[in-house]
Amino acid sequence: MIATHRARKRFGQHFLNSGTVVQDIVNAISPLPDDTLLEIGPGHGVLTKPLAASGARLHAIELDRDLVPRLRAQFADKSNVVVHEADALRFDYASIDSPLRVIGNLPYNISTPLLFRLIDFRTTITDMHLMLQKEVVDRLAASPGTKAYGRLTIMAGCQLHVEPLFDVPAIAFTPPPRVTSTVVRLWPRTTGAFAIDDQALLQRLVTQAFSQRRKTLRNALKELASSDDMRALSIDPGARAEEIPVSAWVALANRLRQSRPATLHSASCCHTGGNSR
Repeated sequence: MIATHRARKRFGQHFLNSGTVVQDIVNAISPLPDDTLLEIGPGHGVLTKPLAASGARLHAIELDRDLVPRLRAQFADKSNVVVHEADALRFDYASIDSPLRVIGNLPYNISTPLLFRLIDFRTTITDMHLMLQKEVVDRLAASPGTKAYGRLTIMAGCQLHVEPLFDVPAIAFTPPPRVTSTVVRLWPRTTGAFAIDDQALLQRLVTQAFSQRRKTLRNALKELASSDDMRALSIDPGARAEEIPVSAWVALANRLRQSRPATLHSASCCHTGGNSR
């Protein structure tokens, strides 16, 4: 029955079919019996099976209502496996015992908002091993001064460590996507690594700068920050947004919040959304 299930485009389904890639992912995770694992989008259960065999407590979140009963039947004899019929974008990750290790082949169409949903629960998460579009991982791991460096790099980078592990070709999936995927390891930064006074203000500042990334900071941020604000933090007002490291963006946002709290009211949230750069 499982083999006859057709991937649904609206769910962004691309089912992993490579035993080699599955084993590479499991090796990267190295699950232990004492772990609590949470798999997002188990699909046909090809990764769920070896994760369950590790003896770890495993929670699997599946949105496709046709796959849920099949998964429950497939793992009915595994007392350490619980299959949840739920939307990963709305799931309460704090409802699962922590610390939590997250695994998932994330649908490309929701990967960025889902990543930031997980960041909201970072205090309960030990690490994440996610399969994402290679372009997204490149942006997460980008260094200042590179084309890939942008809003996603900064807004995720101030909360997470990023370690790309290996690429996965399209042929490893059914149906094959049109892009290469990358497995990435993410884990929360220690509390206080970046002391952010106002997450929404940081998002507003970064969004403003990268929406005009060809302009100098002096011009792109003239409505939010002065050249004196930048120079006080050793930031060159003549530089462009992609040249400024994460720590400097946080420092600038904090300075603005502390120096002009009454005039800076941001309606934007801290999530970057779909294809933000």
